[in-house]
Amino acid sequence: MPLEFGLWRVDDKPVRVATRPMRVEARLEELIEADPEILGRPLLLIGRQVQTDHGKFIDLLGMDAEGALHVLELKRDRTPRDVVAQLLDYGSWVQDLSNEQVREIYGAYARRRGLAEELDEAFALRFGGSPPEALNSTHTLTVVASEMDAATERIVTYLSSGYQVPLNVLFFRHFEDEGRSYLARTWLIDDGEVAVASTGTKARGKQEPWNGTDWYVSFGDEPGSRSWKDARQYGFVSAGGGDWFSRTIRSLPVGARVFTHIPKVGYVGVGTVAGEPRPFVDAVLAVDGESRPMPGLPLQGSYRPDSASTVPEPVPEGDTADRREWIVPVAWEQSVPREAAFWRPGLFANQNSACKLRARFTIEEVSRHFDIA
Repeated sequence: MPLEFGLWRVDDKPVRVATRPMRVEARLEELIEADPEILGRPLLLIGRQVQTDHGKFIDLLGMDAEGALHVLELKRDRTPRDVVAQLLDYGSWVQDLSNEQVREIYGAYARRRGLAEELDEAFALRFGGSPPEALNSTHTLTVVASEMDAATERIVTYLSSGYQVPLNVLFFRHFEDEGRSYLARTWLIDDGEVAVASTGTKARGKQEPWNGTDWYVSFGDEPGSRSWKDARQYGFVSAGGGDWFSRTIRSLPVGARVFTHIPKVGYVGVGTVAGEPRPFVDAVLAVDGESRPMPGLPLQGSYRPDSASTVPEPVPEGDTADRREWIVPVAWEQSVPREAAFWRPGLFANQNSACKLRARFTIEEVSRHFDIA
């Protein structure tokens, strides 16, 4: 039985608001684009009338906070079989979109609408953080309709519930009351019950390509701990307090370029790894052209000694007893004080002490800010 619901104006007594033919159905696409919140789920629109490789055009393409893609197709006056078949065809194309192709789709859409041209920045403005490294790992398909017929309901429910196809219907109803127009919405199937399709392309195609050189480093500059002033003056990055914290920074290879970020502050330096990682007590740094043992330097920070065997703060489950501070020598190309850190929405940030930096937007923006080729 097709979905139906009513709307009442409540003054002295309930008065049912009249349902009217959806004269604005042709405008639904524009209304959704103007305010995606009308969909009832947080989405970033990344494309409108997106041409597929099969010569068809997707009405609207969106992305959620997890980087999953959402294909939105208006039913208009097509038969249930036609609109569902069209969506399935779109899904077969969308599932193979790579990270770069998704970014190209958004870039073309942003240029047409005069929006922030980089997906990273638009994503951060919409969701409050940088996008996940893997985009389009899943996708969903949605029919947007102003009228729900029994055949569409049967087909969608059958495919979604019986065969786990990520398909749903967003049903709008149009009301008019004293010269004003209203839209009400509901989903055919509860969001939690709709399958989410994993994409078929290999995972690496969903990530931005790595240039083989650039790494991200998170430097925890906190009172009573390591000091960015030390790191900047003597040329190093470090991490410690447990294997979980130091493991990734110990993987930095000599010759890697590191983009160094202080959490919740911003990017403060770019340099090249100049030596192998070593525990603090064994670390040797180049100071004024001379090799100096790090423990003998006048340091402002406090670095965990080798003998630290008990730590008052909790550490992640499964962590080892190695609490040493690991030091990685770095030749700074550009560095600034903490107070002059660089940040803008969309820049990459990660909880790991170090990881491969794939975010092209971050590499380009930080390099431009620090005037690095």
